[in-house]
Amino acid sequence: MDMQPKGRVVLVTGASQGIGRAIALRLARDGAKVGLVDLKEEKLAEVKKEVETLGASATSFIADVSKRDEVFAAVHQVERELGGFHAIVNNAGIAQVKPLADVLPEDLDRIFRVNVDSVVWGIQAAAAKFKARGIKGKIINASSAAGHEGFPMVGVYSATKFAVRALTQAAAKEYASAGITVNAYCPGIVGTDMWVEIDERFSQITGTPKGETYKKYVEGIALGRAQTPEDVAALVAFLCSDDSDYITGQAILSDGGLVYR
Repeated sequence: MDMQPKGRVVLVTGASQGIGRAIALRLARDGAKVGLVDLKEEKLAEVKKEVETLGASATSFIADVSKRDEVFAAVHQVERELGGFHAIVNNAGIAQVKPLADVLPEDLDRIFRVNVDSVVWGIQAAAAKFKARGIKGKIINASSAAGHEGFPMVGVYSATKFAVRALTQAAAKEYASAGITVNAYCPGIVGTDMWVEIDERFSQITGTPKGETYKKYVEGIALGRAQTPEDVAALVAFLCSDDSDYITGQAILSDGGLVYR
């Protein structure tokens, strides 16, 4: 079996920065053709250039992944421009730091649309394309360590990531007969812009100095350091490869030893 997803076409949502960018670049290094989807046009164009500099083919598509039609359109474009379709990484997501007592209807609506609805649309679009092409594709969803354990102040975010685990399990069972595997990756404390935002919100709400919340959580990691986007990308690359063919319905923790299940 080939460890690397060479020659495969993989669509990555939320690809303009952070974990999504790292996933796209790792897949490019491994020889995949990469479809890049995001709303941030300028940043997406930069990542496309980075991917192409590595010698890989890429196409980009501006889309709001909370909208079903736009996800389906992105999948169609990636297949058409890159000549195939083998895997989707439903990576796009947003954070939200708020005590449960302060959560408003619009808070719930926004985060569930981005973190959960988009995964449903990605599963649907990818599975339909795999079946149409007669291949055994791979669906890979972004959950979180917070999808295994609820954390204070990020309860709604945790709920969305628990939901991704449920969708991953259900989809794995529904699509197994077609040979389609569905798994999720569950990062911990990753040094990205999202965690800068989370730390700042904790500071505003609790009055703790900036950097303290991030430091506290990193100190709870058994391996003694924050996770890098490249750490996450390594797991996703494995899930895109033949070596993961017998794994389905799993939500794999990649957090350095923060949450244990």
